[in-house]
Amino acid sequence: MAIVKLGDIAIEAKSSNKGDKTGIRIVGLEHLTPLNVTLLSWSEDTENTFTKEFSKGDVLFGRRRAYLKKAAVAPFDGICSGDITVIRAIEDKVDPDLLPFIIQNDFLFDFAVGKSAGSLSPRVKWTHLKEFAIELPSMPEQSKLAETLWSINETKNVYEELINKTDELVKSQFIEMFDRPEYERVKFKKISTLFADGDWIEIKDQSNDGIRLVQTGNIGNGYYIDKEAHSRYVSEETFLRLNCTEILPGDILISRLPDPVGRGCILPDGIGKAITAVDCTIVRLMDMVEPEYLIGFTQTDLYRSQIESAKTGTTRKRISRKNLEKVLIPVPPIEKQMVFVELIKESDKSKFALQEAIKDLDTLSKKIIAENLIPVGKE
Repeated sequence: MAIVKLGDIAIEAKSSNKGDKTGIRIVGLEHLTPLNVTLLSWSEDTENTFTKEFSKGDVLFGRRRAYLKKAAVAPFDGICSGDITVIRAIEDKVDPDLLPFIIQNDFLFDFAVGKSAGSLSPRVKWTHLKEFAIELPSMPEQSKLAETLWSINETKNVYEELINKTDELVKSQFIEMFDRPEYERVKFKKISTLFADGDWIEIKDQSNDGIRLVQTGNIGNGYYIDKEAHSRYVSEETFLRLNCTEILPGDILISRLPDPVGRGCILPDGIGKAITAVDCTIVRLMDMVEPEYLIGFTQTDLYRSQIESAKTGTTRKRISRKNLEKVLIPVPPIEKQMVFVELIKESDKSKFALQEAIKDLDTLSKKIIAENLIPVGKE
């Protein structure tokens, strides 16, 4: 085992393309999946300001909000967001197949979070990342380790694809059941007793305990993400001084930022008194719509097409609350909604079993990484 810094075994690639981007594949932060070294999506939209080039095999590291743990291997050449650091292996210093797992590593992300600067959108620089120190095995051992880790990752991707197919089945069932003229389409705001943005909470007003601050990173695409390790809070005094809006279990939270724009979740029981950040919209439903039905709707193309057409911005697409409130949702009778909710529950059971298998694989992968790629000072 040899102690090396990330900057000893990899470089930051800095080439740029300021010419014609026609046909060039483009990667933004929204295309990187947390905790997955496989790049699953991208675009070929030439209407963007991205210029940073990457090559096949480079590691694309999400340097903004590093706590989201986004880092993936590029399967092709392309260009990417300036909020992505392009990391390239020095081949005689590290096995290029192992580098993604050195980077997609809890210890490195914790290091990156600690070195990040900024309030609402903290970013980490390569000048800091390259100082991350680790004990690295010999090249033959690196190759064996990379082979094992990639095998685990491929199995995990198969399970995730099965989950995606289950989601597609539910989405198609929604369209078949409810995309009909007999069901009135109603604006989001009209189905809500509360339709408001969260609160503007500056970093100086945040703390490590008190009233929970739910942020966009807690909003998965249809599910709530508990990030206790990186949770932020505000004091009772700040809550009162800023006249914050308390969010309640059962409220729908919709993120107006990428990854993707318009994703939503139901606020679960058990998190206690909480508020949400300004980039989230709170939807508190009337009795005419079931929360699970609304979340099912947010997974459909019928919803996504409306969100896509209402987005604004250039490098960071978002949707305003004013535009979000105009989104139309079919509102069938409650008994019809409940049939769909039961379908969702059944599909969730199947997905849960697959998700548990993925968790086991993640645990195994992390155990192997922790035993073989030891950050300096973490023995």
